[in-house]
Amino acid sequence: MGSEGPAAVTIHVTGFKKFHGVSENPTETIVSNLKEYTRKKGLPKGVILGSCSVLETAGQGALTPLYQTLQSALTGKDSQSSCSEKIIWVHFGVNSGACRFAIEHQAVNEATFRCPDEMGWKPQRVPIVAADGGISRVRKVVRLPLKYTFFFIL
Repeated sequence: MGSEGPAAVTIHVTGFKKFHGVSENPTETIVSNLKEYTRKKGLPKGVILGSCSVLETAGQGALTPLYQTLQSALTGKDSQSSCSEKIIWVHFGVNSGACRFAIEHQAVNEATFRCPDEMGWKPQRVPIVAADGGISRVRKVVRLPLKYTFFFIL
């Protein structure tokens, strides 16, 4: 009585499609195969794989699908998330200069692209979220005692 075990955790994962100079984005491969892989191999007790979404590699092209994914999990429209007390978001990205996985520790509110995205946009020193302030705005990834946790893996 009273010891049902730890609360369920739902993990939502995003990756990206190809982009300039990269014909196949490994994050698309990872995310596209993740549901089938976990179906075959299983997950630890209490862990639920929620959504696996592959986004456009474009500033504006990724926003709407990302917001839809976030909203469906937060409003309970995603039946997997609605029974979880904790939700983790894992956003995979690619850093061509990296030799191993790394976890982002901060986000800067600046879009500066060295080459156009897949929709042809090549911003220079543009705020990503204008309402968040100027391009010098930095958000640190911190461990929060909240229901939602975000990880950006590059």
